[in-house]
Amino acid sequence: MVALASPESRAYMSGFGNQFATEARAGVLPEGRNSPQRAPHGLYAELLSGAAFTAPRSENRRTWMYRLLPSAMHGAYRKLEHKSWESGPFNEVDTPANRFRWDPWPAPVARTDFVDGIVTIGGNGGPEAQSGVAAHIYRANASMDDRYLLNADAEMLIVPQGGALSIETELGVLDAAPGDIALIPRGIHFRVKLKDAEASGYICENFGAPFRLPELGPIGSNGLANPRDFLAPVAAFEEGPREVKIVRKFLGKFWEGAQNHSPLNVVAWHGNLAPYKYDLARFMVIGSISFDHPDPSIYTVLTSPSTVHGVANCDFVIFPPRWLVAEDTFRPPWFHRNVMSELMGLVRGVYDAKAEGFVPGGVSLHNCMMPHGPDAATFERGSSAELQPHKVDNTLAFMFESCHVFKLTRRSLEAANRQANYDWVWDGFQAVRG
Repeated sequence: MVALASPESRAYMSGFGNQFATEARAGVLPEGRNSPQRAPHGLYAELLSGAAFTAPRSENRRTWMYRLLPSAMHGAYRKLEHKSWESGPFNEVDTPANRFRWDPWPAPVARTDFVDGIVTIGGNGGPEAQSGVAAHIYRANASMDDRYLLNADAEMLIVPQGGALSIETELGVLDAAPGDIALIPRGIHFRVKLKDAEASGYICENFGAPFRLPELGPIGSNGLANPRDFLAPVAAFEEGPREVKIVRKFLGKFWEGAQNHSPLNVVAWHGNLAPYKYDLARFMVIGSISFDHPDPSIYTVLTSPSTVHGVANCDFVIFPPRWLVAEDTFRPPWFHRNVMSELMGLVRGVYDAKAEGFVPGGVSLHNCMMPHGPDAATFERGSSAELQPHKVDNTLAFMFESCHVFKLTRRSLEAANRQANYDWVWDGFQAVRG
């Protein structure tokens, strides 16, 4: 068996949504055509379509692969139970009209790989409607080895929080550590290997329109996440017979099949549908240099649009290190109610709207029109601080923000690590006497 490229020789191609061309062996990509009568070296040409054939050119996503064996070469799949990874419509329990926060989920004791370690917090929409998202955490202490996943329901945005990952896909390998994100398009085989003893993090499973870079509008042609900082893998492949298992997620259920060869047998490929990674430290933060807060949409890294213009099925928003310099301004996030629903996670450090209780690996959820904002201690500090330039440092929080309400799973609603007293963080405010 030929192993995939080692981290020491890992290479990437840069650009968001570029038309890439890469080959692990010279002379494998056909010249001037996609599907010759006989592909070079006797390989099998196969098209992966991530959009309808007739989608506008600017939105069409597809990749041609040249494989040792066609991916159709597999037997029947059988039902596989997964107790903690759930999909829409998320109707098992009523979601209370409350705000929620969870401490980190405990690390697994038994051998648990990336797939088995996924736990669903909640979501909206579902794979059949091809709309909405599901939010998960993952906890793993083992690599997937001879096990692979294909998610036919959604693309997967992975946000590592603890431990580095090696994500081996049909189109090459991505290394992702805390501070990075990685995205696996719908319908691509992959497996996750751990580079540390344990790994943990967050996942946004996007059933809707694929994530893309947000429009910049009055910001202009530069700023936020720059396209050239997104990295796609170069071709790498496995060959040789061996028994492997494929887990396929389809219509919210799980199916498992066996085959005698790795699905990662793509020797070359070209197209614009590919996995990618991004270093969040490269995000160009924009903020006020006079007074007041701009809206938090200025922190949007990626967006999945809905059918309503200007409204997101899901925005992926980050709150990274940045300078605060606004004059005569309450600098922490203000109190607000929002038509959008906000599910937050913390990769490292402290989030500047909460003095305590929200820790790395934790999750908070403020659904549509749920009042939230700074706790009493943060409000007091923000109201009385000397307004010198101040750097919010050693922190990285993020948000999955959706126009659809997040419905909770029974598992997350009844979780032992849910903070039952979360509402109390807003105790302690004194009424103004007129």
